[in-house]
Amino acid sequence: MPTRPIHYCAGLSAALIAGLGSAPPAHAATWHLVRPGESIQQAVDAAAPGDGIQLMAGTYRGSVAVGTANLTIRGVGEATVLTPDESGAAATGSAAACAAAGHGLCVTGSAAAPVSGVRIEALTLRGFPKNGLNASMTDRLRVRAVLAEGNGQQGISQEKSTRAEVTGNQARDNGQAGIFLANAANEEGGAIDTQGALISGNRLSGNRIGVVVRRARELTVERNDISGNCGGVFVVGDEGLPRAGALSVEDNYVHANNAYCPPNPRLDFIQGTGILLTGVEDTRVTGNRVEDNEGASPMSGGIVLFRSVVGTPSSRVTVEGNTALRNGPADLADRDTGTDNSFARNTCRTSEPAGHC
Repeated sequence: MPTRPIHYCAGLSAALIAGLGSAPPAHAATWHLVRPGESIQQAVDAAAPGDGIQLMAGTYRGSVAVGTANLTIRGVGEATVLTPDESGAAATGSAAACAAAGHGLCVTGSAAAPVSGVRIEALTLRGFPKNGLNASMTDRLRVRAVLAEGNGQQGISQEKSTRAEVTGNQARDNGQAGIFLANAANEEGGAIDTQGALISGNRLSGNRIGVVVRRARELTVERNDISGNCGGVFVVGDEGLPRAGALSVEDNYVHANNAYCPPNPRLDFIQGTGILLTGVEDTRVTGNRVEDNEGASPMSGGIVLFRSVVGTPSSRVTVEGNTALRNGPADLADRDTGTDNSFARNTCRTSEPAGHC
C-alpha cells in the first residue's frame, strides 16, 4: 500500500494544539502534522531545528531516529502509539540503525556535538525488542507524559548525556529498568557528570527495576511512585573514576517491589528491594517512604547499602529522615564495607545492624 503524503501545517494554530493537550512551545517555528498511516520519520527528516511534529491518535509502526536540535515530537497522550513494524520490511534511511538495534525512538548526537533541546511528549512506546526511548549524547532532553510499556530492555534510556528532565512519565512491564540513566550501559569508565539531570514524578511498575542510575553524578531522583517491580531504585557505582554519586534520592514512594527476577552472570536474583546503593559516594537518601518491600535476596530490604560487585565500598552516604516500614528482612540495612556512611532520624522498626532507626 502506498504511503499517504504527509500533511504539513506551517504555524499550526495554538487553538488546535491546545485542543490536543497543550500549547506549542515558543521555540517551534513550524508544526508538521502526521496522521496514522503517514511517516513520522519523513516529517522528522523534513523538520528544521525548533520545529514540532504533532502526531494524531493512532498506531504508528516502525522506529524513528531524531538528530535535529530543539525538535518537539508530541502525541495526544496514550492513544498515540509507536510500535514495531511487523511487516518484515527493513527500515531504510535515518531510522535504519535505530530499528536494527531494536529501539523504538532514538535521539542521538555525537560526542563532539550532542543533540540539544529535543522534547518527546504525550505518546506511547510499546513492544520494542530493546529500549522504548533510546537517547545517547544529548543535552537538555525533555521526556514528559510518555508511556513506555512492554519493551524488551529499558523503557526510557539515556546514556552519555547531560541536563535531562524525565518527568511525569509511566514505565511499566519493561524487561530491565523503567528509567535507565547511565554513562554507558556496555562500556567501562568513570561516572558522567549529568549537570543536574532530573528524574521526577514518574510512575514505574512491573519492570525488573523501577529506576537505575549507573555511573552517573550530579542528579536528582525525586517524587516518583515506584511499585510492583523486583527492585525500586538502584544507584550503582564501581571502582571507576570519577566515582558515581553526588546525587539525591528524595521524597519517593517506593512500595511493594516484590516481584522475582532471576540472577544474571553479574548480579544475584532481585526481589523485595526498595532503594539500593552500591559503590557510590556523597549521596543523600532523604524523605522517602519505603514500605512493604520483602524478599529473600541478599539485596532485599527497605533502604540497603550493599557491597559492590567489584568490592568498592560506598562512602559518605547519608540516609536521613526516611520512613521505612514493613520491609523484610530489614527496613534499613547496611551490608556495605564502608565506614563513613550515616543513618539518622529515620522512622523504622528493624535495621541491620541494630540502631539505625
